[in-house]
Amino acid sequence: MIHIPILRAGKVYKSLDANKVVHFKSGEPIAELSQANRGMIARDMLKMSEYQNVLQEFPVRKLLEICKKAADIFRNESLPLGDHEQSPEDYISQLSSSTGMPKSLCRRNMDKILLVMEEMEAVLGGLTRGLDINVVDSGWVEQNGTPLSFIRETDSLGAILPSNSPGVHSLWLPAIPLKVPLVLKPGSSEPWSPFRIIQAFIAAGAPREAFHYYPTSYNGAAEILLKTGRSMLFGDKNTVAPWKKDPRVQIHGPGWSKVVIAEDKVDDWESYLDVVETSAVSNGGRSCINASGLWVAGRGKEIAEALAKRFAKITARTIDDPAAEIAAFANKPLAEMISEMIDQQLEIPGAEDLTAKYRETGRFVELDGCAFLLPTVVWCEDPTHPLAHSEFLFPYISVVESPQDEMLEKMGSTLVATAITGNRSFIQKIFASQHVERLNIGPIPTMKISWDQPHEGNLFEHLYRQRALQMIG
Repeated sequence: MIHIPILRAGKVYKSLDANKVVHFKSGEPIAELSQANRGMIARDMLKMSEYQNVLQEFPVRKLLEICKKAADIFRNESLPLGDHEQSPEDYISQLSSSTGMPKSLCRRNMDKILLVMEEMEAVLGGLTRGLDINVVDSGWVEQNGTPLSFIRETDSLGAILPSNSPGVHSLWLPAIPLKVPLVLKPGSSEPWSPFRIIQAFIAAGAPREAFHYYPTSYNGAAEILLKTGRSMLFGDKNTVAPWKKDPRVQIHGPGWSKVVIAEDKVDDWESYLDVVETSAVSNGGRSCINASGLWVAGRGKEIAEALAKRFAKITARTIDDPAAEIAAFANKPLAEMISEMIDQQLEIPGAEDLTAKYRETGRFVELDGCAFLLPTVVWCEDPTHPLAHSEFLFPYISVVESPQDEMLEKMGSTLVATAITGNRSFIQKIFASQHVERLNIGPIPTMKISWDQPHEGNLFEHLYRQRALQMIG
């Protein structure tokens, strides 16, 4: 059986304590995952300044070259996986087998990771807002005749990673050219991507000391968050809640992303159904940037009915089917519980599952021994209904009608908002809204990312801060 080890400063460490990584369908073990305890992590963190010094010796331009080379290796070459070798096809198969994600979606997520590695200079340009990236070598640069200086805030970046979507791993990749070593806790059913990325970087010439990989428990994860100077935390609202007020921790929780169709465009709603569907269904509905809400200034029920007919055509397929659009649930009871919870909330007046009347089956289905939740459209006549403000790990969208002047306040927190409008006054109100993190103006799917713009938070600003600098001579 494959044994995936701990990596301590890039060196393999096999623990006597190991957890099983199991096949999502059969429950049979497919790998063992060494477990790091809290004490090991705490001891290793004492040496992080030494490891950062090793990375600091690499010029940023060299690290950008390494990123491109690592992308090629990640895409094409076999890499170490414990005592085994992992080919690119092995990676796709293993990723699919433990997460339930169709192979077609695994490949798309692989492409997201590769794109960031290949276009890292453009990504850093977006994160730094065009700052001369040589600032991470020298500590200061001159811009428009003014000296600008930045100080690194930490010797390491921790990341508590999820299992739901491999594409999120692209978010911590810029730490390497920003010269900050990584301390990664992989998701229990998705150890593959971060391990393979690390191996690709090491094979491309990055220093081993920059990489720490700790499969661990809740206590070990807490140790990473406490001992790394800066960190990223992925999880549901209960997981991230205790850390929300800690400025050292960048939160990546539920997105509650939305599409908005304003008064001036709502009569042309049929033109935007593709945008809404892509926003909700792409990547199997598993990303925080998937739209979970459609807010419209009118014709809400009519739009919801049209979307429901579209969503009802999307069916469960086997994970090997290249046409598969939705992922299986690795945890069948979880899928049943989510579906039951939605049904319970539908008993509250003011909401209706419109897809139910266009499907031949219920929302929860089984195929080839796998559990699926079929795409669901809920019409929320009441904007305060709990299903108008819900997000789930499958393609789900609520449709809510609201007066335009009340919409932004009623919508609440929104990671990505796609605002389909040409109304300048309304656009200005959206720009001023503190509820919207990332904004698309026009019919742009919420899932469409421009990698030269920060996705959620800004990693450069998380790792560096500007300091006053005056110079003579």
